[in-house]
Amino acid sequence: MEILLATFTTLFSVVNPFGAMPVFLTLTEEDTPAERANIGLKACLYMVGVLTVSFFAGQYVLNFFGINIHHLRIAGGILLMRSAFDLLTPGGNRAKVSEETLEESMHKNDISFTPLAMPMLSGPGSMAVCIGLFTGKLSYSDMGLIVLGFGLVALAAYIILMSSLRLTRFLGRPGMAALARIMGFLTLAIGVNFMATAIIALFPGLSR
Repeated sequence: MEILLATFTTLFSVVNPFGAMPVFLTLTEEDTPAERANIGLKACLYMVGVLTVSFFAGQYVLNFFGINIHHLRIAGGILLMRSAFDLLTPGGNRAKVSEETLEESMHKNDISFTPLAMPMLSGPGSMAVCIGLFTGKLSYSDMGLIVLGFGLVALAAYIILMSSLRLTRFLGRPGMAALARIMGFLTLAIGVNFMATAIIALFPGLSR
């Protein structure tokens, strides 16, 4: 349960489905509720696939290029901190998708994989977190719980996307801005933790 809870809480704040709500509403404004539900479901399933592949294959990619896992955690911490500053900046929720990409996506038949699944829900920051979760000490049951955590994050993201219209109306612009800042603060804390633990692992003398 500790592994499952840690995976969910860490990843949820990084994925930040609340930040995907404005883009989701913009790109699906002309779709029916059934089409919107289908797009949201596919995007969340794609997200689980991307995160699972990152979790299992990421370590082998690092080994192939001779990259230490602690180096990745430092890089991931920097990415998370940058994403956090975007969230803490007014209007930063849409920073993951450029205006050109948003305009192009409005004319696509299927937007579930890009830009919704990537990079809105499973961007570089969440992929780095997933790669960092993999260690040689994990048992098969631990790996299963981590993947289950990915599924729970996807389920929460789907519920939030399906409720995005009502949540946006209920919270309003000030509420959405406050929520973005809360998620940004949590993401910033996770990024700092990633960097601190990696630096201490690389330089054990600093912890004395």
